[in-house]
Amino acid sequence: MEFFGDDPSNGDPARPLLLLLHGFGSDERDLPAIAEHLGDRFDWVSLRAPLELPGRGFAWSPPIVLPDSPPRQDAVRAGAHTILDWIDEHAHARVIVPLGFSQGGLMVTQVLRERPTAFPAGVVLAGFATPFDEAGDAALAVIRPPVFFGWGTADPIIPESAFLATSAWLDIHSTPTEHRYPGLGHSINGDMLADIVAFLAEAVPER
Repeated sequence: MEFFGDDPSNGDPARPLLLLLHGFGSDERDLPAIAEHLGDRFDWVSLRAPLELPGRGFAWSPPIVLPDSPPRQDAVRAGAHTILDWIDEHAHARVIVPLGFSQGGLMVTQVLRERPTAFPAGVVLAGFATPFDEAGDAALAVIRPPVFFGWGTADPIIPESAFLATSAWLDIHSTPTEHRYPGLGHSINGDMLADIVAFLAEAVPER
């Protein structure tokens, strides 16, 4: 899997590694600007999703239409497992915080479900969780890791119903910090960035 950013094998194991997961149709160079707002507290790496969309970038799973046609969960699991396999190969000794936008946010919720004890926190931006039950959900509901959930009220891509369902799911399976941004579309703005910085400062304290 292609990646962009700090080499996780050469970093200080005591420094948390921010794992950036882009959205459908984008690539690994889409989200690194977020890391610039975090100063030098984190190493970071941005992964390229494994499915190539000719002329349209990359994806973690096939196209998703919500809420009437939820994604096939096997495809969502397969996307998450490519991320976990990359971690096992390149960053198994690191403290990792996954951060994803849109379909990348879906991958954040899914890797938390696949490995409930592996991540100290997560950041979901304009993303969602699937409505299916997962084997790790019960353990996740006990651990309840801190998760930032930010979304815009004018998002034309992800229906509000999917955001509200994800909010309810996070209330049970995490310790959520949710921010709804009035008038924001399917994007990230300055207020969201500031809120992410504040969340990570509290959820992943300096060692």
